[in-house]
Amino acid sequence: MKFPASGFSAPLREAHGAEKVDAGGLVPFKTTLHSSSTLISFAPSVVAERRVKRLKVAVWASGHLHGLADNGFRPAVCWFVTLTYAEADAWRPEHVTRALQVYRNWCRSVGVACRYTWVAEIQPKRLASTGKAVVHYHLLAWLPPGVSMPQWDRSTRSRRGLRPPFWVHGMSNTQKAVAGVGYLMKYLSKLGELTRFPKGLRLYGIGGLDATGKSVRRWYNLPQWCKNEYGVGDVIRKACGLVLQDTGEVLEPAYCVQRVPSGILLHPLRALAERFHVGAYSSYPRALA
Repeated sequence: MKFPASGFSAPLREAHGAEKVDAGGLVPFKTTLHSSSTLISFAPSVVAERRVKRLKVAVWASGHLHGLADNGFRPAVCWFVTLTYAEADAWRPEHVTRALQVYRNWCRSVGVACRYTWVAEIQPKRLASTGKAVVHYHLLAWLPPGVSMPQWDRSTRSRRGLRPPFWVHGMSNTQKAVAGVGYLMKYLSKLGELTRFPKGLRLYGIGGLDATGKSVRRWYNLPQWCKNEYGVGDVIRKACGLVLQDTGEVLEPAYCVQRVPSGILLHPLRALAERFHVGAYSSYPRALA
């Protein structure tokens, strides 16, 4: 559904107090926030807080999903890895991607699944001492019992000789995590105070979820109104929009978008269902089969 530059047709603009569109296509709004409307602010600090909130939900969910034991097998051992930079200005967005690719190759060489969740953090002490947003990474990885995690800043042996370190930009620290998700949530608890992120920084990454885990993660990424009405596996996201998996029906938008100088206003187009379940759920047993 497409909306005009103002986000409303002319009658709706007048109803919400918006002035007419000028010749340049810009709309100077004079609007009142109704009780049923939701203001989404584009202020940098608010946007950063929303990113952190999504990060916490994704990390919490993926950590528990990774930790589930396969039927008939002992639970995987969770390893906690910290990756730091030797130089404050050395960070590049592709560094963690390349390190994970080398780690993925190592997992393939020893015949284990590559399952991980990582988050980026700004180091508070280095920020205070240097005034620079110095990035480091915390990673949880799940390996079968009896398989040890290598030190990421050291070379590992392979059939062809020595494999280069996973992390070549500084130091690493590796240890078994007694409470895996708790380790990451501890660091995330203070992340909301540090919203000065370098441009291009990904806050987290998840890899190796099975089909069930991916289905649950997709559900968590749906809009809140959709999660209120549909369970895991009910709705899939396609180029045309949100689609009911059973019928192929494209869901109608739940909100009309109105642009305002400080962000956007969301006005409900219909009565929306209230949340009746805490956490992920499925309306159909087969959705998680």
